[in-house]
Amino acid sequence: MNITALQTFLAIVDTGSLVRASQVLHVTQSTVTARLKTLEDELGQQLLNRQKSGTTLTPAGTRLLRYARIMTGLWRQAQHETSLPAGLASVCTLGCDRELWHGPGRNFFNGLISGNPEMAVSVLQGSGRDLEEWLATGVVDVILTFDTLTRGNQTVHALPPEELVLYSDDPETPIDAGSFYIFVDHGEEFRRQHAETYYGAGVARVSFDSSWWALQTMLDRGGSAYLPRSLAAPYVDDGLLHQLDAPIYTRKKNLIVNDASAQNWTWFTPLVAVLRTAASG
Repeated sequence: MNITALQTFLAIVDTGSLVRASQVLHVTQSTVTARLKTLEDELGQQLLNRQKSGTTLTPAGTRLLRYARIMTGLWRQAQHETSLPAGLASVCTLGCDRELWHGPGRNFFNGLISGNPEMAVSVLQGSGRDLEEWLATGVVDVILTFDTLTRGNQTVHALPPEELVLYSDDPETPIDAGSFYIFVDHGEEFRRQHAETYYGAGVARVSFDSSWWALQTMLDRGGSAYLPRSLAAPYVDDGLLHQLDAPIYTRKKNLIVNDASAQNWTWFTPLVAVLRTAASG
């Protein structure tokens, strides 16, 4: 089964006849007939009733119609996403954990855009599991993630760990009894360390799995929360947030690349060096 045959089948259904379908597709009627016959032979079913007044769907054709529309729609989407705009010679697709966009994600993107004007860039946001699967199946070329799981033909480039620091809108906030403490879930290791440190603090009234949402809540309503230093730094500089004298935790960050994609990327190793310098600065 091929896309052209399905597109021809849909053209016949939409126009109501083989003649009109051939006009829409700009091919001869015999070509339309041959494509339809090939599709029917492959499926072993008659798909259309041919009459002088036009064509109607058989039960098998009715069942195929929905799938034909889905398959041709996906093909159009794939063509759109993989085709290169005029003047561009290559493409790089980055998968990024949403918690890493504010630091290495943006740095990678900006370095890629600035240093490779001939390259098209696509960015996808996903969970650790999503990113791992996308890299393995070739949906993305490189990922920024907290995880380290890899499959064959992938290389892990460890980045400096992310510092998770306790911030508050009020510098006098007690570290273990803030009136509006927001718990941000930074992963399994953070949860364990946090529970050991604040074992007597009880359960936070508000929790998020997004540092950015927690930050916006703090700016709107006040409060305290553990946030990545790189995310909070601009607000500390502006006096909107204050670092509290509390334990600082770290979270590993990794850039994992598909080796087949990166084999001709002369820009990749220098950009990784830039990411490491920026993250440690």
